[in-house]
Amino acid sequence: MALQIYNTLSRKKELFTPLNPGRVGMYFCGPTVYGDSHVGHAKAYITGDIVHRYLEFLGYDVTYVQNITDVGHMTDNDDVAGEDKLLLEGQKQKKHPMAIAEYYTRSYFEDMDALNILRPDISPRATGHIIEQIELIKELVEKGFAYESEGNVYFDVAKDKEYGKLSGRKAEDQEASGRVEERSDKRSPQDFALWKRAEKNHILRWPSPWGEGFPGWHIECSAMSMKYLGDTFDIHGGGLENQFPHHECEIAQSECATGHPFVRYWMHNNMVTTGGVKMGKSLGNSAYLRDLYKQYDPLSLRFTILQSHYRGTTEFTTDAITAADTGYQKLLGSYRRLVEATKGTDATELDRDNSLVKQFTEAMDDDFNTAKAIAVLYELSTETNNALATGAKDQFPILFSIWRSLAGDVLGILPTHETLSSDQSHTIESIIQLLIRQRKAARDRRDFAMSDSIRKELEEAGIILEDTKDGTTWRLK
Repeated sequence: MALQIYNTLSRKKELFTPLNPGRVGMYFCGPTVYGDSHVGHAKAYITGDIVHRYLEFLGYDVTYVQNITDVGHMTDNDDVAGEDKLLLEGQKQKKHPMAIAEYYTRSYFEDMDALNILRPDISPRATGHIIEQIELIKELVEKGFAYESEGNVYFDVAKDKEYGKLSGRKAEDQEASGRVEERSDKRSPQDFALWKRAEKNHILRWPSPWGEGFPGWHIECSAMSMKYLGDTFDIHGGGLENQFPHHECEIAQSECATGHPFVRYWMHNNMVTTGGVKMGKSLGNSAYLRDLYKQYDPLSLRFTILQSHYRGTTEFTTDAITAADTGYQKLLGSYRRLVEATKGTDATELDRDNSLVKQFTEAMDDDFNTAKAIAVLYELSTETNNALATGAKDQFPILFSIWRSLAGDVLGILPTHETLSSDQSHTIESIIQLLIRQRKAARDRRDFAMSDSIRKELEEAGIILEDTKDGTTWRLK
């Protein structure tokens, strides 16, 4: 079975065939950097990370672009009466909006690093691509798909007969926002802003053929994705909530400007819920990653999200995380015992004809079904435990290669130090085991102060010791 992706545009699974053989261009909508990252962000960008990792596992040369929105995203996605989210946060904190953007951009990447999300190849900023956005808007105006009015430029939705093909929502079926009277320069309530006139006290402003202003939210993704991936590229992803209007508008402006299909495969991840209710900042029930990291191993959070399909909802509760962590620690325990048993033996080259590897790839080929892929890891854990119990040393390197490739390279659930080279990994493991033995010796001679000191210092370094009837194990905090 070859990779099949559910394409939101066609509303069915399709065989994945890249535009250019052996190469994939993919773009996922990045964060608007005005606040802390939450679980919804985690699901969206873990989804992108899994697509990125699995395509590389299949041998593709992937160029992954994920933008940073630091201007133009209006509150409630309203281009008539809304306020720019960066400006609003800057006013609240009494800081320049670019200082807000810098702080939360750094914070975002730190939070994603903790989840073992690979950095995109390119992370373009909207404010760094104003020229490209202006040029794209000029082209739309020249071709008659956009019009200028009082320093604002709008896309004329009536001129695009295919508008609505992604979401199924046609322009004539849409209701006015109720605020159109406040912006009477629009020809139609459905038209959306490409460029907005900057009012007197608006800090974020750039010169343009239509006067000083700033770009609309939708135009940035079209300009940046096409700059780095071309007029047509393979995969565009993002949250289901962005399907309309954001992605719909991207398609309209991009295809009207170039005359070419914009994206071949559209992917949308579903929402995160708690108690069956959508989790969201506006609802006041968001779970922020920085807070969760104080209580849980970030990789347990990653594992929690991977246990549901990206197109399904993810129920995120304390019970769900606790249950996921139990399963995750079980898998990690099997892997660590195997690492200890190999004593520096390198993994063999991955055997892709191995039955477990085949089951895993079949799951992932089915629209990146990570829940089924994790079920295969439990089978791998059982085989590992059996091999360790029977002393089947000839199986150790084979099992090791499967763990490193499937759990490490593809799913990204092995702690970072455990995906280092064999020598590096074993050096770290040896140091921790030395400290565990020193702690045991301290306890044997009833030097509990020293024993507690070793435990505490390891915990401060992010390493948790767990005493069991079979001895002391460790895990990352």
